[in-house]
Amino acid sequence: MICDNIKKLNNELYFADVKVTDLAKKYGTPLYIMDENKIRQKVNAYKNALKKYFGYDALTLYASKACSFKYIYKIMSEENIGIDIVSSGELYTAKAAGFNLANAYFHSNNKTDFDIKYGIENKVGYFVADNIEEINLIDEECKRLNTVQKVLLRVTPGIDTHTYEADKTGKVDSKFGTAIETGQAIEMVGNILKLNNIELCGFHCHVGSQVFEEDVYERTAVIMIKFFADVKEKYGFEAKIFDIGGGLGVRYIDNDKTLDIDKKIKELSECIKSECAKYKLSIPSFRMEPGRSIVADAGMTLYTVGSIKIIPGYKNYVSIDGGMTDNPRYALYRADYTCYTANKMDEISDFEADLVGRCCESGDIIKPKAIFPKSIKRDDIIAVATTGAYNYSMASNYNRIPRPAIVMIKDGKDFEVVKRESFENLIENDI
Repeated sequence: MICDNIKKLNNELYFADVKVTDLAKKYGTPLYIMDENKIRQKVNAYKNALKKYFGYDALTLYASKACSFKYIYKIMSEENIGIDIVSSGELYTAKAAGFNLANAYFHSNNKTDFDIKYGIENKVGYFVADNIEEINLIDEECKRLNTVQKVLLRVTPGIDTHTYEADKTGKVDSKFGTAIETGQAIEMVGNILKLNNIELCGFHCHVGSQVFEEDVYERTAVIMIKFFADVKEKYGFEAKIFDIGGGLGVRYIDNDKTLDIDKKIKELSECIKSECAKYKLSIPSFRMEPGRSIVADAGMTLYTVGSIKIIPGYKNYVSIDGGMTDNPRYALYRADYTCYTANKMDEISDFEADLVGRCCESGDIIKPKAIFPKSIKRDDIIAVATTGAYNYSMASNYNRIPRPAIVMIKDGKDFEVVKRESFENLIENDI
């Protein structure tokens, strides 16, 4: 099985020790299911490793964009970690869940005037500033409110992570951050240090997602610590915080690697400590922003089979009651998945077909060339694994299809944390 929280017993698929066909019957499909114990396990893997190798002032930040709803912030609050938010909507959701926004880091390459005002008024802990326009707006708003705002400056170290092109965010020509290589980043530091209403606390970078390459973070750290040293030499300013972003890869299919979080963070800490010693810098307080790697394999999506289409000599299709509205990742960037026929786990799977959705769109595909039992038929339950990240958070109402519910499983008990959308929800903002 692709993950240790997935098992089979008596021809049935179990997720987090619960039979998934029972969940499909109880809550309907499509249905997102999430394993709370797995989420907490992953949070603690990061939290413990960061404390062990970087000290007790290190902080894990959950990257909210991976999956954002009220209950997820309650988990992060109980686990005593921070959050990375990228919009006022995520901020509002976290606040509604009772999360302490002093531990929130507000990202985005183009924060609106409203975002900046809303963040400051709600006492967000840090802005991760992307450009000089944002810096100036934060400063002006803080002057108006007679306050000082903590800021990290996001810079681009020029790293190519060898991941899918859309997941590369650390290159010089990225839309994110300010480039070190061009000299713009160090110039911006000088401008920030002249401002009275901004407290520059350190620097942030993010080099991509689904990173499996062994030395990506070490190569990033070498460039970043050299930048820390250059800033200190030019301005006498020594950064207190180094936030390296997130992006560690997770397994979607059997061929994907399994990453050892503790080992990876240990290696990274050794590199950072060595580079700081080289430039005679104090070791900055460390931040890391895992999102996908916390929630991805804690999630699964259940579907009910509708039609089976066989085109002799060409190809076959298995159509389900969900699709790109609840999981657009294949349509966006050809993401791969592991699929199971949940009620026929002991049957031989040798029937190849594209697993496709119900949308009026030829690109509505979940997995091409998936393998199913030959007996697959209407009303069978299909489970798609590793869907906890970027499925619910990217879901849409395309074709006016309501979004699915989210059911959390904890210690063998299941409970709804996000209700299924109704037809009434679809038109509640229509005039």
